[in-house]
Formats: sequence, C-alpha cells, structure tokens
Amino acid sequence: MNKDLANKYLSQLRRSLADVSTPEKAKAMARFFNHEVNFIGAKAADIKKVITEFQQQNSKVSADETLELAEQILANAKYTEEVLLAFGLLNKFVKRHFNDELLQRFEYWLEHYVSNWSHVDDLCIKTIYQFMLSRPELIETTQHWAHSSNPWCRRASNVVWVKFIKRKIGQSVYILDKSLIFRHCELLLNDPDPFVQKSVGWLLKVASIEYEQEVIAFIKSNVNNMQRGTIRYAIEKLDSDTRKAILSF
Repeated sequence: MNKDLANKYLSQLRRSLADVSTPEKAKAMARFFNHEVNFIGAKAADIKKVITEFQQQNSKVSADETLELAEQILANAKYTEEVLLAFGLLNKFVKRHFNDELLQRFEYWLEHYVSNWSHVDDLCIKTIYQFMLSRPELIETTQHWAHSSNPWCRRASNVVWVKFIKRKIGQSVYILDKSLIFRHCELLLNDPDPFVQKSVGWLLKVASIEYEQEVIAFIKSNVNNMQRGTIRYAIEKLDSDTRKAILSF
C-alpha cells in the first residue's frame, strides 16, 4: 500500500473513532481500571461500528494491507481504544488469511503495544481465538509466554487458553491437555503481578467446568501459595458449599 493511501485510511479511522467518542464515556470507562489509562471515550460497540463501516466502505483493502494499517495504528496509538481498533480490524481476516508466523507478531504486540488488561483480553479472546480456530496445533505453542518479562504477555499465556479447555472445531472437539493447564497455573502462582494472578484464577475457573474435582484438588494442594483473590476467581463456578469450604482453609 502506498503511503498516501495508507495515510488516507488512517485518517478516516481516527476521524471515525473521534466522532463516536465522548468525554462522558471516557470517564465511565476509567472506573474499570485501577491504573492510569488514556481514553478517547469509545466503547466496544463504537469501535466495532467504526471497523464495520470502514470495511464496508473500503472492501478492496486486503488482509495484508489491513495488517499494515493495524501495525501503523499500534506504533502510534495515543489512546487505549486505538489499540483495540487495530486488533479489531484483523478479526475478519485472521481465520483464513496469513501464515502461522502471525502468532509471533501477536507476541510482539503483547510485549510492546499492550498496556492494560482490556488489550490482552481483546486480543486473546477475539483476534487470537479466531486465528487459532483454524490452527489448533498452535494452541499449546504459546506456553513460553508465561516466561516473558512483560506481565501483559504472561497474563495472555492464560487468557489465550480460556476458550480452548474444550472447544468444538469443525467436526472434531479440541481438548487442551489437562495436565498442561495445571502445570501452567502452578508456574504462575507466585507471579507478583495482580493481573497475572487474576488470569490464573480465570483459567482455573473455566477449567472447573470440565475438571471440577481436579481444580478443587489443585487449590487444596496449593492453598498456601495462592493469593485469596486468585482463589476467589478460580471457584466462581463451584457450588456455594464448596466455595465456602475452600475459603475456610
């Protein structure tokens, strides 16, 4: 894509994002974050609308050109919503376009462009999820993210798996290795970052739907090494009596 055309598209996207943003929405969104985040004031539905309209109006923009635009947005983003916009632009393409190496770009984005939990969750639950649906053999290859020096990448190492504990993909059912789930959680039990801890609890919570007794046993055997907040997240899907029993340990 030539520079002039790229600048035209980028200007259109930024203008559209500004048009759907308000200071009131920015203030309301800030309540969900306990650290400073720079908002322009666009909600998820607003961002989705901007993307849909852009892609309808510019239907000839290819997958590779969209990736180029996304990376330019990420490299120059001032607002958290711009990062979400960049991720969202790719959602319609990632399942059937690109090669496996795109996963390495996602890892780079996590370590260089992500700056809050909403970025991690949006990228993992929407974009990478769609990407993995057509490449389930790559799901377990993200294990090394847990060793990243960047806490957002470590959080992503859990979040990227939450929709793949057991997932119907095409005519078959993908089941994430159960022992891998618990080894991964154990690895991060002492992580100092609170958002990593919440992601450990999240992964255990969704695992409890399929492996309730194993999750209970894991918590019991690691209760002295687990933060209370992590435990509370992990037991949300369990019945009331079981939750009370675990919290009494």
